[in-house]
This record gives sequence, structure tokens and C-alpha cells, in this order.
Amino acid sequence: MSNIKHRKRGELIIISGPTCAGKGTIIRHLLKKHDEMTLSISYTSRPMRGGEVDGVDYYFVSREQFEEKIKNNDFLEYAKVRYGEYFGTPKQEIEETLESGKDVILEIDVQGAQQVKELFPETILIFILAPSFEELKKRIKARGLENNEQIIDRFKTAYKEINEINKYNYVVVNDELEEAILKVESILIAEKCRVDRIEEIAVENEEEILHEFIIGKEFDNTPVDYNKDTK
Repeated sequence: MSNIKHRKRGELIIISGPTCAGKGTIIRHLLKKHDEMTLSISYTSRPMRGGEVDGVDYYFVSREQFEEKIKNNDFLEYAKVRYGEYFGTPKQEIEETLESGKDVILEIDVQGAQQVKELFPETILIFILAPSFEELKKRIKARGLENNEQIIDRFKTAYKEINEINKYNYVVVNDELEEAILKVESILIAEKCRVDRIEEIAVENEEEILHEFIIGKEFDNTPVDYNKDTK
């Protein structure tokens, strides 16, 4: 009856959320299960930390190199964070990956998400939440990386980010990890089934349909003798 052709181009997916909401963990599980997905690697001007690998965790460049890339319009989005360090999402690498048919995940903040959405209106925006602020506090303290002042600062940032949730398409509460992963997967499956993401749909015309069902093998074309006694 019809022939649906889905577009080859991959989907651009943004996953955001406050610190310790578990977005990184969800992304890692998605990448393990889905070969058609890849995580965009950001550029940064901050120094490399112990255990980090250039080209895996980030592309590490100098501040001067980063600013040169800004001048060349090489980023989908970028931001200057505390202590004057830059973080940015590369444009060319993402375009090439999407054109190859792979879905690209960006793990970026609310501000960066809106910048990308302006350039790519079809971007899928998913916000990950911890089940409560109390749980968020437990997760931050369990890391043992911040003092009280830093924890308070993270809470302030988290509160601001949560107030921007209406700019996203979906929200997933990460209470049970497996359930949260399943919800994100379901969102992405549903997005690929949307009519406006179909490249082409060809519906057979009326003559072809009649030919198929009247002349085709589905019907017995043996002549009927209506004068024959059927009793």
C-alpha cells in the first residue's frame, strides 16, 4: 500500500541536567547498547587532569587556540566558565557524523542547549533530574570532591537549571537507573517514528490498488455459473 523511506541523517540529541543527576551514567549505558549512537567530544582550554585522555575525554587546546576557533566559527556553542576556561561543541565533526547516519549525543548545559537548538531546531532535548534535592545533596556529598561552599554553589546552579526545564522536550527522573535508561530509549524510538522525520512516503494510486486486489492472486478468477443449482 505504501513505501516509507526514513531519512539517513542521524539525530542530534542533547542530554542535560544538574550535577549528580546521573546523566553521564545514562549516556554511558546508551552508548554500550546502541552502536548507532556516539557522544560528541567537546573542546576545552582547561588543563588536562590525571587520568584524562586527549581526544577521549576532551580535545585539550590552549586558550589562544580556542579563541582562534571562536573567530573561525568552529563551534555549535561555547561558554566561558569559572576561572576563565572555555568549553565548546565542535561543528564540523558533528555535521559529518550526522550525515553518516549516526545519532550524536551532546552532554551540555542549558545555555549551550539553547544555542544548539537555534541552529538545529529538530534537536531532541532531554533533561535528567534527580528524584529530589535531598537525594541530589546525598549524591554530591558521596563524591567527596567539594567543600560546603562548593556544594552550595552547585545547588544554586542546579536550581537555575531546573527552572529552565520548560525549554526541553522531555524530562526523565533518574530514580531507578534501568527505568530511566528505558525511558530515554523510548523517547528516541518515538522520535524516529514521527511523521515529520520521514524523508519520503509513496502511496500507490487507486488503479494500482484495484489491480492488486481484483486481478491479483488473492482472488479466485474461476467463472461462476449462477444458473447452477447450489442446493
